[in-house]
Amino acid sequence: MGAWHQHQRTRLDLWPRGMIQHTLPWPPTVNTYWRNIKGRTIISERGRLYRLAVQQQLTGAEPMMGRLAIKIAAYPPDRRRRDLDNILKALLDSLTFAHAIEDDSQFDFISIARRDVVKDGAVQITITQLEQL
Repeated sequence: MGAWHQHQRTRLDLWPRGMIQHTLPWPPTVNTYWRNIKGRTIISERGRLYRLAVQQQLTGAEPMMGRLAIKIAAYPPDRRRRDLDNILKALLDSLTFAHAIEDDSQFDFISIARRDVVKDGAVQITITQLEQL
């Protein structure tokens, strides 16, 4: 079997073992998540408030271990044009802050899809633990 087939097989041999599903508030974009103050880059007040909101909603969750996949259904707060990838940083960092995962580097697969507009916006997440057979 060639290298390409071995790589393909490795990807197909991932199997779901555990799962978390939750609806969270709409995250701040990467454009508003960071602030530069006196030469230091810090998480903005909006970013810190978002992390706390996620932490409150996921209180008591056991951190998922190992390699993970996340599926995100993004329900924007309005019809403005948005780059969906701009919400990933705050969302994934907040999952780490809330101890739902150990670190966002655990994600081997990230899927995000835009859905209908809902008041105040929301993201539905499904985190799946993967195990290589």
